Amino acid sequence: MSNNLKFNIRSKIVIGYLLILMCLGAFLWIVSDRISSLQQEADFIEKHDIEVHNLTHEIEKNMLEMETGQRGYVITGDETYLEPFNQALSSWQINYNKLYKLVSDNSEQANHLENIKENIKEWITNAGQPAVQLMQLGQDEEALHFFINDPGKQAMNSIHELFLSFRSKERELTTSRIEEMKESNTRLLYTMYLLWAGAALITICAAWVISKSIVKPINQVTNVISDIVKGGNISQRIHVHSNDEVRHLADTTNELLAQVGRENWAKDHVSVMSTILQSSDRVETAVQFFIHKLASILKLPYGAVFITRSGSELVKAAAFADPDGEPWNKVRDRFLPGEGLVGQCMLEQRMIILDDIPPHYVRIESGLGDAEPSTLLLAPVMFEGQVLGVIELAKFKPFDELEIQLLEQLNFQLGVTLNSIQSKMEIQQLYHESQTLNEELQSQTEELQAQTEELQTHSVEMHLLNERLGAQKEAALIAASELEKYAKELEKSSKYKSQFLANMSHELRTPLNSMLILSQILAENKQGNLTEEEQHYATVIHNSGSELLNLINDILDLSKVEAGKMQIEMDLVNLTELPELMEGYFSKSAESKNLEFDIEMADDLPDMMYSDGMRLHQILRNLLSNAIKFTESGSVKLRVKKMNSIVTSDFIISGDVIAFSVEDTGIGIAAEHLQPIFEAFQQGEETTARKFGGTGLGLSISLHLAKLLGGYITVESEEGIGSTFILYLPLVTEGGAVDSLFMLPEVAATASENSLSDIRMEEYEQEELSRLENKTVLIVDDDIRNVYALTNALEKLQLTVHTAQNGFECLELLSKHPSIDAVLLDTVMPEMDGVETMKRIRENPEWSDLPLIVMSSNAMRDSDQFLGDGANSYLHKPLQIGEVIQTLLKWIG
Repeated sequence: MSNNLKFNIRSKIVIGYLLILMCLGAFLWIVSDRISSLQQEADFIEKHDIEVHNLTHEIEKNMLEMETGQRGYVITGDETYLEPFNQALSSWQINYNKLYKLVSDNSEQANHLENIKENIKEWITNAGQPAVQLMQLGQDEEALHFFINDPGKQAMNSIHELFLSFRSKERELTTSRIEEMKESNTRLLYTMYLLWAGAALITICAAWVISKSIVKPINQVTNVISDIVKGGNISQRIHVHSNDEVRHLADTTNELLAQVGRENWAKDHVSVMSTILQSSDRVETAVQFFIHKLASILKLPYGAVFITRSGSELVKAAAFADPDGEPWNKVRDRFLPGEGLVGQCMLEQRMIILDDIPPHYVRIESGLGDAEPSTLLLAPVMFEGQVLGVIELAKFKPFDELEIQLLEQLNFQLGVTLNSIQSKMEIQQLYHESQTLNEELQSQTEELQAQTEELQTHSVEMHLLNERLGAQKEAALIAASELEKYAKELEKSSKYKSQFLANMSHELRTPLNSMLILSQILAENKQGNLTEEEQHYATVIHNSGSELLNLINDILDLSKVEAGKMQIEMDLVNLTELPELMEGYFSKSAESKNLEFDIEMADDLPDMMYSDGMRLHQILRNLLSNAIKFTESGSVKLRVKKMNSIVTSDFIISGDVIAFSVEDTGIGIAAEHLQPIFEAFQQGEETTARKFGGTGLGLSISLHLAKLLGGYITVESEEGIGSTFILYLPLVTEGGAVDSLFMLPEVAATASENSLSDIRMEEYEQEELSRLENKTVLIVDDDIRNVYALTNALEKLQLTVHTAQNGFECLELLSKHPSIDAVLLDTVMPEMDGVETMKRIRENPEWSDLPLIVMSSNAMRDSDQFLGDGANSYLHKPLQIGEVIQTLLKWIG
């Protein structure tokens, strides 16, 4: 048996059973084949022979019916006797053809049938049909006379005799077939006996061969192991020639013996190396002894040791068989962390092994010649997590696992020795340095006295500079006050515009609805009293009114958004219904323009998400309606897929995101017109507006709605090629607020670098942070994004957080919760701003000592002004979490 072929005990047993099963299978196959043949022969006898006899009787029956019908008709003249005659006249040929087909393989029987057929035709021609024809012609006496003479009697007798002879022959054939079946059964019985005997013989032989191949090598292994247990030589090995589990047991035992021998070898060398290193009192001596002994142990053709100098630099301190001359004199002897493999080994503090070194990397020389190693190993020499040096070794063959384990132990010993030597040297050096430092301190004291005199002179100059800065600050405050006044007027104007649009839209809808209803009634013309032209006028009025109503709805939506009155109803939205809904809205429109309209849903999409379903559908309808409107030919596609997160220069959505992409092959948008299309009443170029119509409100409303849903809309377009609008919405599959998932660009710029919800705890001592636990803070800010981010950050520090959106809510919460320790107060808020809120708080004696921390993005207002208004501290937006924590530690920690 070949040693390369894995032929285990299980395989041998399985093969034995398979051999038995194959014999049984062959036995069953032969027997079943023979039984099938017998069954076919029996079926042939049953079907063929019985069918032949039945058909002969049927033909005779047909002849009898023809003869009876002929006689009845000739004697009585009743034509009802002709019915069986005519039926039998056509039926005997059918039965004859079936019978001839069954016996066509027997020429003798086929000849009999041919004779029968001739006699039947002779009777029909000479006797049957002539008598009937005479009666039909009214020649009754001639027919009767013809019938009495009966010229077909001889033919009928011949038919009966031929059928008797035919059936007699068939019975003989049936008897011979039955005899053949009996002989086949006898042969089948003998075959079964022979097959059983052969299967039994093969099974016995296979069992003997397999058992011998298993038992013999087991006995060999048992004998060798027993000898070793009794105190035999541990260097002896077990030899088994079979390639099975017994061979695996022998190999494992041999490996165990070899491992024990290698471990004893390693322990001896570790003990010797420890003795050598303990005798060294200098670093250079220790590493020189180490590399030479290591080369002897591992049979190394090359090795080098680098030790740390000046804190981090690695310098070659010792080598074994170091090559000299070109190009080796150009190899560096000094490395910094991360420089080359030596520096990288120090930086990563791990062993580096490189196999298959490229040619001319390093050359091992001797008096007889030179050669190139194939393996390079670098290992750090460490003590208590600090790298003291790096060793570099080369070999002609790879390092095995035992050599690496031995090297790690020897490296540890070298690290302990180097640390001990360096500690002794540092103690001596510190003693000398302490004496030098005393002398330097005396000279530095004299220098400090001279610097004190210079600082007094600089103090006078700084006072004059502060006076000039004070004048500049007053001018800046006046400018800031003017800007604030203009901002309030602009806000008031925008508010009036939004209110006017909302009121006008509501006022216009009532008469417009009446006009639509009446124009629709006129257009239907149920009374039939309008002319076709008048009916057309009513239809035009209704269509124009509908377009005006859509425009008013868009204006109303826009005004609601700008006035901050748009209501968002967050609930579960079924994404699986989206294709059917959009198909219902736009398939007919696309079909009318011969456009291909496709909807693709990604496989990893969830079935449900939390959002406002009505507003989501409104955005998608606007985008798809525009795509079909501005596409003359080609396709419009809606693709929905899931993404991990979105971070762009315009917005950030953290967590999972659903992207709704609307792609078209329409007219496209020029680059200079991409940004304005999201503004109200903007529609790209004027020629586009004139050609396609529309108000330009759809995209503006869609963008506002997307932001309210916590998302954003982007556009990519190329003029003449097509456009792609993408709606990004946060994927929220569990109930809860999604306000924090969308950030404006100015917030995103700060959040990407220093997120309020991502606190680096390691920057603070745990003892410091614990001083904030169980404290209560009130955050007053009308920007929900800032509130969410700051709340998330502070709750991670185990603080209790309350929130308010204006000054009135702040005062109410302070009354309800007297345990509030500090207030983080925004300055710009609706209804009551931060400055007025601070004044109200300081007027209450109970809150006179409450820490007020102002948060403001007003660069023109000085922090001293906020402190003068009653604030304890000032933080500039965008907030840095480190400053927030430090301020809270200062006031409530």
